[in-house]
Amino acid sequence: MRPQPLKLGPGSDLRLSLEQLAIAHNAHGFVLGVVGNLSRAVFQCPGPPGPTVLEGDLEIITLNGTVSPEGVHLHLSLSDGACQVWGGHLEHGTLVLKGADLLVGFLDTALPAPEPLAVPPTPLATGTEPVAIAPPAVLDAMAMPPQPLATAPQPMAMAPQPVPATAAAIRPLPTGEPRLEIAVGSGCPWSARALRMLRTLGIPHRVQRADSQAERQALVDRSGLITLPQVFIDGQCIGGYEALAELHGRGVLDALRA
Repeated sequence: MRPQPLKLGPGSDLRLSLEQLAIAHNAHGFVLGVVGNLSRAVFQCPGPPGPTVLEGDLEIITLNGTVSPEGVHLHLSLSDGACQVWGGHLEHGTLVLKGADLLVGFLDTALPAPEPLAVPPTPLATGTEPVAIAPPAVLDAMAMPPQPLATAPQPMAMAPQPVPATAAAIRPLPTGEPRLEIAVGSGCPWSARALRMLRTLGIPHRVQRADSQAERQALVDRSGLITLPQVFIDGQCIGGYEALAELHGRGVLDALRA
């Protein structure tokens, strides 16, 4: 087992940080220990349909569970200011107050490298794509009214659309429809993780299924991407799960909350 320390600063999302660590190391592992405090805790208790949310000066007592590139399964226990103990499944939106120091143990067995993505008309491969951070010039352009989508498919070698760097770059739509749309595939673990994040954060969204060959091809024609999930904000494709997680980590998704 390889020990890997992880130091988190104020405002870091605890679950998201562990997900990104497992992806970066491409390995399975366990949380061995943690010391720190939280300003906000989001956890799922047995029974209630939605997560429990606590805010304040919260002290982490334990964090146990597994991490892997496919996802995490973590149980959090914490104490509030009255020394009352709470706990449940760790969810997105759990934020560090002053700091948190974690130790993760990764198994020595390396995971195989991902298979190359197939090109259409074969089914869309599931996974994530690199996150492109938009330079200021791109953000200025995004502040303008959205341009009509191209009707012809984008070249497969084209990079994903840039991710907005600030909440101000996300402009509201004139209709009452959800501003975020996500295309997912049945059985895709990355799609399931993205949907869980959106539900936990309370972000209204519209789900588009891409299970048939016709649905997948229409999605490729629209975005130029061949991976799932695909996330659209105000009609513009921002990328997949990692792009969504990147926006959440910078607080940009707060502008989309209900």
